[in-house]
Amino acid sequence: PAGTGAIYTWSGNNEVGEGRMTITESRPSDLIRIKLEFFKPFAATNTAEFTFKPEGNQTAVTWSMTGNNNFMAKAVHLLMNMDKMVGGQFEKGLAQMGSVVEAAANRRGGERS
Repeated sequence: PAGTGAIYTWSGNNEVGEGRMTITESRPSDLIRIKLEFFKPFAATNTAEFTFKPEGNQTAVTWSMTGNNNFMAKAVHLLMNMDKMVGGQFEKGLAQMGSVVEAAANRRGGERS
């Protein structure tokens, strides 16, 4: 399943934990909003958002994550630089997304020839 209502769950080691993602809003070429529920190693609920903005013959993608900080999250933020901790993962994910999109565009271009 894809689009609004689609669900993905994961369960792994202590590094990836356990959780669920649910697409709560999907507007092609504009926005994808995802409810992120983390169960392990600690419980938290966040919202991830991908916004898309045309810029010439390219698209600028913004990936953000928001949520309420409970006591445990506040303690983690005091001890660790979260931007430094997850920023590289966001950059890697965006680069991978770019590769997938470019490959799909090349396949479509090849089909038209």
